Amino acid sequence: MDRELLIEIGCEEIPASWLPGLTSQLGAHLDARLKTLRLTPEAPTETFSTPRRLTARVARLSERQTDLEELVTGPPVSAAFKPGGEASPAATGFAKKYGVEVAALERHETPKGTYLAYRVHQRGKATVDVLADVMAGVLRDLTFPKQMRWDAYLEDGKGALVFARPIRWLVLMYGGRVVPFVIRRPESAQGPTVQDIRSGSNTYGHRFLTTSGRAGRAIKVKTFDDYRARLLENFVILERSERETRIRRELETHARKLGARVSPLVTSQSSLLAEVPDLVEYPSVVAGHFPVEFLQLPEEVLTTTMIHHQHYFPVVGEDGRLKPAFLAVTNMQPEKPEIIARNSERVLTARLRDARFFWDEDRSAPLESRLERLSTILLHKKLGSYREKADRVAALAGWIAGEALHQPAAVEHATLAGRLCKVDLATDMVRELTELQGTMGGIYAREDGLPEPVWKAIYYHYLPIGVEAEAPPSKAQLGAAAITWAAVAIADKLDSVVGMFIGGERPTGSRDPLGLRRQAQGAVKILADLPELTGLDRRITLGPLVARAAEPFGGVGEAAAPLKAFLADRLAYLLEQRGHDVRAVRAVMHGDVDKLSPFEARRKLEALSQMAGSEALQGVASLLKRVKNISKGVASGAMPAGDALTEPAELALRDAIVAGAGGIRDAAARGDYRQAFSGIATLRPVVAKFFDDVMVMSEDATLREARLRLVASLRELILEIADLSEMAADA
Repeated sequence: MDRELLIEIGCEEIPASWLPGLTSQLGAHLDARLKTLRLTPEAPTETFSTPRRLTARVARLSERQTDLEELVTGPPVSAAFKPGGEASPAATGFAKKYGVEVAALERHETPKGTYLAYRVHQRGKATVDVLADVMAGVLRDLTFPKQMRWDAYLEDGKGALVFARPIRWLVLMYGGRVVPFVIRRPESAQGPTVQDIRSGSNTYGHRFLTTSGRAGRAIKVKTFDDYRARLLENFVILERSERETRIRRELETHARKLGARVSPLVTSQSSLLAEVPDLVEYPSVVAGHFPVEFLQLPEEVLTTTMIHHQHYFPVVGEDGRLKPAFLAVTNMQPEKPEIIARNSERVLTARLRDARFFWDEDRSAPLESRLERLSTILLHKKLGSYREKADRVAALAGWIAGEALHQPAAVEHATLAGRLCKVDLATDMVRELTELQGTMGGIYAREDGLPEPVWKAIYYHYLPIGVEAEAPPSKAQLGAAAITWAAVAIADKLDSVVGMFIGGERPTGSRDPLGLRRQAQGAVKILADLPELTGLDRRITLGPLVARAAEPFGGVGEAAAPLKAFLADRLAYLLEQRGHDVRAVRAVMHGDVDKLSPFEARRKLEALSQMAGSEALQGVASLLKRVKNISKGVASGAMPAGDALTEPAELALRDAIVAGAGGIRDAAARGDYRQAFSGIATLRPVVAKFFDDVMVMSEDATLREARLRLVASLRELILEIADLSEMAADA
């Protein structure tokens, strides 16, 4: 008979940003532990979380472990018996280990010979006797962005139990009964309020709200349905989706009462709606107001203060402009919401007063006057100060605008924007609201009367962040600043990535404290989407950009190989995230990374996607594998003369290559990759005929050389466009 397993780990409040990952981890680790210990769930694991609890439920779990049958091999037969047939010490020792006679052992054939073996049969234990080991394993398996030591340990010999936050209670029930489990507290830590944590059937409701008794009182439960219902009675909504739905509904209702709607910035530029459901157990919304005079501050300052610092929702009117009001999500159902609103207003008003003071102080002097203060802000011990970075970015941005983008008219603006793009790090506003770096620089530059290409390039230079084609900024947002912005944004990102790699700072695994992946991603995204963002159809390769960015550091040096691999990996990630097949991505990214153009790779993939399912192209891909294998080590050279070849099939192939090469190369040169691939696909019949009729490795050395040069010519023609062999069905 299957019974229900219910686990709840009750904690001090867990950071909201950790909860989604921990909830997924709990389910994955519980499934893995059950499988390892041969417990068979007959229903999927369900996981839930609130700021104070992690919950898992398996609706039907078998009552016993599955029986274990394992064949254990011992010594080889050749070493198990003496010449007279008596058992050797190796055989008797192996049999004694399992409590049987040598005659009871099996003979097991393996690729290495015949071995003595014993078939171990072990009856499964009752589930209740195994669940303590499951619980211990799950607690050990969970990982956190930051671990906390809280004077606790398990009796598993592995030492202290670290966790996200101190555990306060534990529910471990199977079939409605408590499974004994203990988290120990050292004697030195124990006291009236610090005791061992023992599993039980008691959970706890909301810290402050209750319908009867005292807030946060213990609640006895038996089943999951009972558990969920009793929590709701005590003001805890277990399902995150229900909390989010409730929040969205109440936000909409309160916004309508204000004659407004929630600012679209909440969803487009922040994760507030995704974060708030993990901050509360029983959400409700209150509305507040702030003095209308603060609307004179830039909208970015107001929304950043509300969203990022207070977790408030700004609201806008029908005209899309901010209203002097906000919505706040609270973790309770207040009897007098006006009191909470008044306190929220007081906190927000104080922050906005500070912001207005910073605004006035920063505007008392031009942005450029703070440039020298960047000398006091260290970027990295091996890369110097932000003042030095500003000089590098200015020079690189001007070079990109003039040489890479071929827009000499944009050089002056790109150089100025590059020099000023980090100056807002020396302003009071950005020191207080770090989320506004770049943005405030652009606003201050605009207030100083600098041209639109300059201030917008500064404003947007940290973007893009996402890899999606529509990730901001858009061409409409950039306007006349598009080219200047592209030069400055690429320069800033490449300076950081190239400089850090040369300085020995490289991302490893999940560790990327300097955000190099994000910055490299942004640079290749701009290059890949250059026409849509700037109107320029430029196939800019990575090599010259990296070489120019490395000049202030004395060249790339030993960092060349890892840096190239890193940039190629970031481009591959971008292309794969846009839905392109991994094999097709490899096909268009073959060869030297220095000669790789993100825009060109993207266009080739789009052409291949349009030709998906083409039998001719797939046939060429398979044949190219054969071509590459047979011509391995053969250098590209001149096409063999017609009189050097003898067979009709090889002459036909030569003629087809000569006739088609010009059109294929011309199509690729003008960016019509679909026509280029179609031209390659037309070669399939003659290539197939060639391999059917011709023995390439002829005994005649002259003929063999001519045929290999013919095959190498075909190989080089196709590889100029893409390594289609990566797309072969058996690749």
